[in-house]
Amino acid sequence: MSEKASSPGEADTTGNLRPGDGESIVVPPAILKQQAGWGQVPAQSASGAPADEPKVFASTVRRQELSEAGYGEDPPGVGKLGVVLGTVIALLLVGSGVTLYVVNKDDKSVTPKAKPSSSVAPTPSVEPVPPIKDSAKVLPNVTGEFGKKATIELPKEAADGTFVVKELTSGSGGKVDKGSWVSVDFSAMNWGTGKEIKGSYETGKPQLFQADSGKLIPALDKAVTGHKAGSRLLIVAPPAAAFGEEGNQGMEVGPKDNLVFVVDIKNATAPDAVLSGDMTAPPADMPKVKDNGKKPAEITPVPGAADPTDLKSHVLIQGKGRKVESGEKVLVQYTGALYKDGKKFDSSLERGQAFSFVTGGGGVIEGWDKGVTGQTVGSRIELVIPAAQAYGDKGQGTIPPNATLVFVIDILDAGVGAAD
Repeated sequence: MSEKASSPGEADTTGNLRPGDGESIVVPPAILKQQAGWGQVPAQSASGAPADEPKVFASTVRRQELSEAGYGEDPPGVGKLGVVLGTVIALLLVGSGVTLYVVNKDDKSVTPKAKPSSSVAPTPSVEPVPPIKDSAKVLPNVTGEFGKKATIELPKEAADGTFVVKELTSGSGGKVDKGSWVSVDFSAMNWGTGKEIKGSYETGKPQLFQADSGKLIPALDKAVTGHKAGSRLLIVAPPAAAFGEEGNQGMEVGPKDNLVFVVDIKNATAPDAVLSGDMTAPPADMPKVKDNGKKPAEITPVPGAADPTDLKSHVLIQGKGRKVESGEKVLVQYTGALYKDGKKFDSSLERGQAFSFVTGGGGVIEGWDKGVTGQTVGSRIELVIPAAQAYGDKGQGTIPPNATLVFVIDILDAGVGAAD
């Protein structure tokens, strides 16, 4: 199946809208990023309107009818469909620390159906982000080991407004390039007030995001690029590299407050990364899987096998990471095929772009929500998903009605993050 055919919310080759386009509420990025995402104020178009138009939908149709696997996709041009419910559930499950991820933006392109809450902050003026330096006249003192909450001692002097990224310890893992997926743990303080800001060590979940993608405040978005996994960074962010002149009321950050972060880079994952290792063959009643490296897996069906009525799963490669919990953002590579004949209909590997989604919120088909949740990071799994937990009697794109689906999924990483 072509890339376009797997993109929800777009017209097919006949010009007709696909299932999932019925009654939808347009939700501006500002509202979702206010819920979960250290968003940056968007660039303005020539007309003065925000450059990023509303692109996330809360659909009233059944999730079986959303897309090939019901997933939104990260790369531009591939297609996106998130479900607001998924974001809300994620917020409830990952803990209060997610209130840190706020964007201060008033999106003027909001439709009458989705007016922003009165609590949404007005648009702050945008100052140029200062250049990153590795030192300043005075810096906080940091103690503690990588992988544990840092102790930050603020100097008596005020910050001088320098945007500092200083590597405290150097890691030996993969290098973070622009577009790499990164999971980080962090400790934080407000230099202006001297108060601690709740970080990931309190919530127990790392922050998962794509480096230098423009979706987070520069204090995180740009700071990690060029460093290796295993590194600890001291980051001092003036307002222009954080929340701008409006500050962040929820975090008690004023318009002139400098923020201090100590960031531990846990993992750096290239967009085309795949898992490797010896695979455990699936049971006789499940399709065989051939590993093709960075190409889509080859899935060979069981001749004459009847369609199952229940979800079936098998761990092909056992990961050594922690278990994925409902409400977490998960980073995966996948290949999907029809159970009947093994015909491939979609694969993230063909695009060279890992895919992310939030578990447990209905943003993907039921078989994915159930099959990925509870698996360990670093695992490759095979899922056989009956039609009732996929696209039912309507099908989707090149997936016929009442089709059982097979997915081979590499679980690359997981953490706190917004639905895309």
